[in-house]
Amino acid sequence: MVTEDDVRRLALALPETVEKTMYGTPAFYVRGKWFARVREEGDVLVLPVGSEEEKAGLIAAEPAAFFTTPHYDGSATVLVRFGAVDAGEMGELLAEAWRLRAPRRLAAGFDA
Repeated sequence: MVTEDDVRRLALALPETVEKTMYGTPAFYVRGKWFARVREEGDVLVLPVGSEEEKAGLIAAEPAAFFTTPHYDGSATVLVRFGAVDAGEMGELLAEAWRLRAPRRLAAGFDA
């Protein structure tokens, strides 16, 4: 099971990532753009994804891990339950969200 400390460690390992508070909970930013936020429940992470289709695909494929709420309808944002993914998968999810928000050159350097 992934913990908030695991999320923090994985997110902060990504280049130029900083932690700030968003809506009273920990959030992670790359050059001023958020790419992950711990929800108020403390065991759910909010992540941007590439499209609403990708979001729907994640939810359909693994509904125990991924879900949404009406607040995020119409948004390419998915919610992830900490207890339903392992650290490896969470790291991949965070890296993908980071790539979506990082400047192109920074992301290219990371991927090189």
